[in-house]
Amino acid sequence: MKGGNMAKQETEFFDVKSKKKFKTTNYKIVDKNGRMFAVTKSPSGSYECWRVVSKEFAQKNK
Repeated sequence: MKGGNMAKQETEFFDVKSKKKFKTTNYKIVDKNGRMFAVTKSPSGSYECWRVVSKEFAQKNK
């Protein structure tokens, strides 16, 4: 797939507060001290869920 409108890969997150897993393509990539994270809003609250991802995954899904 080439072009500016690439679909993000669906990723599984774990909501620590509700203790449930969920999948979404609605996340942002965050670089914290050289570690890459996918960050999304929790479906069951107004807080964020973070997941460590590889640099390759982060590059493909920015």
